[in-house]
This record gives sequence, structure tokens and C-alpha cells, in this order.
Amino acid sequence: MPLRSDWTGERCPIARSLEVLGDPWVMLVLRQAFSGVRRFEQFRDQLGVAENVLSKRLSTMVDAGLLRRVPYQDQRRTRHEYVLTETGADTFPIITALAQWGERHRPHADPGIRMDIVHRSCGHESTTADFCSHCGQHLTVEATSWRKSWRDPQDLKLTGAAA
Repeated sequence: MPLRSDWTGERCPIARSLEVLGDPWVMLVLRQAFSGVRRFEQFRDQLGVAENVLSKRLSTMVDAGLLRRVPYQDQRRTRHEYVLTETGADTFPIITALAQWGERHRPHADPGIRMDIVHRSCGHESTTADFCSHCGQHLTVEATSWRKSWRDPQDLKLTGAAA
């Protein structure tokens, strides 16, 4: 039995979703996109991914409707930024739930290394992915921060899900 097959025709929505979201690089690209990353070089540098791998994943994500390519002009030629679509933005609770699951069930060896989901409107950490576990408001990219106990040199100072 092959490790992977075409699940687009499956009855189960989980299988159909995994056809698009089941690749770890896709999830990591989405994480960076929620932090404001838009350009190929930023994704490559922050993820440490090979250019051919990233190029294929970005193309797949555009084809799946998670991202859209938007042209921009640099000093030499026209390039493209990758912007989250509504479909891509709808994965925010999934990414948030993965972060929370990872903190609970796959914690870092150093207990001081963690990432918390903070609802900026009320200022409290949320233990749920869709709604703030403190005030009950819907969690959105715009109203949520990822509070990390570490700072990576490649982190950008951004709004939205960046902390």
C-alpha cells in the first residue's frame, strides 16, 4: 500500500483536508504566513527549507486556494508575494490548535520554552483554538498573538499572530 494516495474523492472530510493540509511544510508555511511573511526569500530563510521544496509547496498552496500570488516590482524584475486567501485564513484555528496540542503533549525539553495563544482583546491566554477560553470571543488572526518565550533572529516585528 502506498504511503500516500489521492484522497480528493474520499467521503471523509478529514481525508480530503489532509490532501491539502497533510504536508508538514504546508502547515509551517501557513504558520509563517499568519506571522506576516509574504515573500519567497522570507519563507526560505525563516523555515530553512530548500528552494525547490518551497517552490513546489507554494505552487501547491496557490493551486489549493490557500494562498494567492500578488506581483510586485523589485529593482530587477517582477516577483510575487504569497498572500493568505479566505480559505487559507480559515486554517487559523487548526494552526492554533496544533500549537496548543504541541504545548500540552509535545512540550520542549526546557520548560521555559513555550508558545502561548493570547487573545489581545482581553489580554488573557486562551486554552482553546476557536474562542477565547477567558472571555468567549471568537479568535481571529487580527485579535490573537502568539507569545513566545524565545526570540528567533529571523522573527519579524509584525502584527496579527506574531508576538
